[in-house]
Amino acid sequence: MSSPIPITRRRTLSAIGAASVGSVAGCLGGGSASDNTVQSLSRPVHGDGEAAVTVAVFEDFACPHCRTFATQVYPEIETTYIEEGVVRYEHYDFPIPVDDRWSWRAPIAARAVQDSAGTAAFFEFVETLFADGWSDGRHQYSDDLVGEIAGDVGADADTVRRAAADGRYRPVVEADRETGTERGVSGTPAVFVDGTPIEEPTYSAIESAVEDAREA
Repeated sequence: MSSPIPITRRRTLSAIGAASVGSVAGCLGGGSASDNTVQSLSRPVHGDGEAAVTVAVFEDFACPHCRTFATQVYPEIETTYIEEGVVRYEHYDFPIPVDDRWSWRAPIAARAVQDSAGTAAFFEFVETLFADGWSDGRHQYSDDLVGEIAGDVGADADTVRRAAADGRYRPVVEADRETGTERGVSGTPAVFVDGTPIEEPTYSAIESAVEDAREA
């Protein structure tokens, strides 16, 4: 995984306080609906698309437990399984929402990054949001901020900013949320290994499930 992108002076001006990072226990809540400009995009996948085991993760960008998962659990999964071609890692959005703006507009911006700059840029954008703590309550949301972060990972900042502002990819995010609801997701992060939910999304629990799936 690449190193977090440095904090710029303009981003620093967006800070409005601090919030602590929680455990991986989970965040809970309900949903919403809006514009329908773009109805679908390909699933953001990291790793070998033909890998024997699929790890699917549902996240809310404003959930502190998701940040804990992204910064402490995901790197181990990446090093041990994704880079070795064992796991196909699938990202799903599940805005609870923890924060009405970060929970919806940030994933919309991320999908704009994916559509305009590719899947690698998408995952780098997601990594930056979590690693630098932009969406965990320490920074006030703004479309300009997510546009700037998108520009740092190679996407067009104005395109992403406009997409976040007008909800261009909201149907894509809503579809992910509906998928999660159908799978019984009620909180984030929610992790599935080959379709089986992991009760506590720790690395050891996911590792055990992946190894069982490899032997099946």
